[in-house]
Amino acid sequence: MDSDPPSIVRLNIGGKKFCTTVDTLTQRDPDSMLAAMFSGRHTVCQDPDKGYIFVDRDGEHFRHILNWLRDGVIPTLKDSDYAELLREAEYYQLLGLIEGINTALNKRKDEDEFNSELTRRDIIKCIQSERVKFRGMNLSGLDLSKLDLSYVDFSHASLKGVFFSRANLQCAKFRDVDAEGSIFHNATLRECEFTGANLRGALLAGANLQSANLQDACLIDCSFCGADLRSAHLQSADLTDANLEGANLEGANLKGAKLTNANLKGANLQRAYLRHVNLRETDLEGAKLDGANLLGAIR
Repeated sequence: MDSDPPSIVRLNIGGKKFCTTVDTLTQRDPDSMLAAMFSGRHTVCQDPDKGYIFVDRDGEHFRHILNWLRDGVIPTLKDSDYAELLREAEYYQLLGLIEGINTALNKRKDEDEFNSELTRRDIIKCIQSERVKFRGMNLSGLDLSKLDLSYVDFSHASLKGVFFSRANLQCAKFRDVDAEGSIFHNATLRECEFTGANLRGALLAGANLQSANLQDACLIDCSFCGADLRSAHLQSADLTDANLEGANLEGANLKGAKLTNANLKGANLQRAYLRHVNLRETDLEGAKLDGANLLGAIR
């Protein structure tokens, strides 16, 4: 501690250690209790051996407080973490941080209320305009069946339990969506983008997924019965417990896909890419494998 410049402060906040300066702790909110502690007007508790000033508070969120004191930016956190950070900000009497957190929470609440109020009629109005995007929006539980949603961008949206039955979704983007339990029964999904999507338990029976991109998608327990997956991209997709009975996977790329307990009875896998895929726990009864690339596949 003696070798450090006078402005350097070493802090032990509830067991977590930080290093900062007096200016950082005092300048952004000079009327706070934290600024008062290091203004020179008060005596602080310091470990004489290790040189750390001890404060008996939660150290987990103090890094957010320190970053706010440095640059004034409110961190992006979960609501529960905001509540904990707010409690610490109130203790240190950092009024600017308190106001910023409350503003962030109110903005999030307004966005959630807006998203939750969208109806099927709202969606229809939106898709009548060009270049429709629903990126990052919450559309969970909506009935969007039989609509023309081709080329719509749903990336990063929450689509849990949405009804897309018989909808035209050709070339739509579903990158990184959460569509767990959604219904795509008999939907047109040709050339759709599902990279990184969560489709756990989704119903895609009878859907047209020709040339769709499902790389790295979570397809656990999905139903693709009778679906058209010709030339689909399924690299590294997780198809554990998926039902692909009677599905057409001709020319599909399944490199690195997980097929544990998958049902491929009667599926068409002609000319499919299955190199080094583990098929040991996959039901291939009656499946067509003519021309399939099975080099190194585990059977």
